[in-house]
Amino acid sequence: MGILFGIWGAMPNLVTVLYFLTVIFIAVLIILENRNPVKTISWILVLVLLPFIGIVIYLFFGQEYRKTKMYSRKGLKNLEKLRKLTLVQLDNLPKNHFQINDRLYSKKRLINLLLSNSNSILTNDNEVKVLRNGEETFPEIFRAIQQARHHIHLEFYIVEDDVIGNYLRELLIQKALEGVEVRFIYDDVGSWQLKKKFIRSMSEAGVKVDCFMRVRFPNLTSRVNYRNHRKILVVDGDTAFVGGLNFADRYQNGVPGIGPWRDTHLKLVGGGATALQIIFMADWYFVSKEILRGENYFKPFVAGSGKLVQVTASGPDSDWESIGQAYFLAIATANDCVYLSTPYLMPTPDIMTALKTSALGGVDVRIIVPGLSDAITAKWGTNSFIQELLEAGVKIYFYKGGFIHSKIIVVDSVFSSVGTANLDFRSLETNFEVNAMIYDEEIAETLTAQFLEDQSRSDEIVLREWMKRPRINKIKESFARILSPML
Repeated sequence: MGILFGIWGAMPNLVTVLYFLTVIFIAVLIILENRNPVKTISWILVLVLLPFIGIVIYLFFGQEYRKTKMYSRKGLKNLEKLRKLTLVQLDNLPKNHFQINDRLYSKKRLINLLLSNSNSILTNDNEVKVLRNGEETFPEIFRAIQQARHHIHLEFYIVEDDVIGNYLRELLIQKALEGVEVRFIYDDVGSWQLKKKFIRSMSEAGVKVDCFMRVRFPNLTSRVNYRNHRKILVVDGDTAFVGGLNFADRYQNGVPGIGPWRDTHLKLVGGGATALQIIFMADWYFVSKEILRGENYFKPFVAGSGKLVQVTASGPDSDWESIGQAYFLAIATANDCVYLSTPYLMPTPDIMTALKTSALGGVDVRIIVPGLSDAITAKWGTNSFIQELLEAGVKIYFYKGGFIHSKIIVVDSVFSSVGTANLDFRSLETNFEVNAMIYDEEIAETLTAQFLEDQSRSDEIVLREWMKRPRINKIKESFARILSPML
């Protein structure tokens, strides 16, 4: 605090007055936006406690554009057709048109929610394969790319100029030279270390590469805050991948000083792949203004006897925080168990309430988080929520087998979610994310088995021991919690 007062004391009186007027003006704007009160208070504290720096942080990360529809999808007929199809499904759902068995049909409110809040079409012709870690995921991804005949569509948050990244680059160049259409979206912040020559080598070979919201002055402010955290691969319109893995060596080899990388990815064949293609199509239109049409890209949705899947995307371009709403409803309506793993546990107030309420109501709620993290401030933020959850009866485990980056939820052994969204403010309210929601007992059983294996490599946090942690840790956690909406 002495440093803080010293900063204020060193500021000329006129500058101090101007700064306070600016802070008051921004604070009024934040209040008038009717944000989540937690986020409102957090931003006001940042502005007050961090002279000048607080304003810079706000300009980079604090502005919200969801309500202003910054990211237009107008003119995309595939989205209009999807909306009409979801209206038909909403009408047929009460009649159990898909002839879903009673256990799966018990989650019809979730299906209804995702049809309503994000036009997430319910598909029932899917083959779903759960892929554990990079050792299983990368061979499947690279094999699918090698077998592509018409097109390859990739959208990833992180691509690095290392062994994995260069193998991907060479493979895409090879397929482009063979005449396969290759389109590739990377995020400018997530892939900020990617060199121009890496991109240029692909472009010169015929790969269509585009950057999602390039961050350059003077348009830096809002663009830093809204990042494309999605990880999508679609091959020939009928095979797709989604999950937690990016293209970098650490997703295969682990993190020095922490250990192996633990993650979960999915391979989808069927209607779920078409749904991911539509999401890619909308994002590709946003970055390139090219509209993709035709059955070569979009396989028709057909009835089948496979796995039931809804693919849902959320972000500043969506009307609702669809993934966050799905998490809330899945947790709040659980009857028996909720198994959840996330690299960052900084729940929004509604998710926090759902977790505590279900646990207090007798539901077996378990959460696995990293014992060691790749982001220390996020780790402190995670720790700040633990005591409150433990007191409600939630069981929390620190993973000791390396770094767990897996983002899964399994509810009542029938519903599962795998995708890109972490259980934190940024994923649920700010970033562009995508998850596959699966209504299937076999997939739930597979993910539960993996969860229990991860649990066996974890240490359960005991409340009475947790409360004895050093006071300095509690102070760090308290400050990190204030910042949690921004982390």
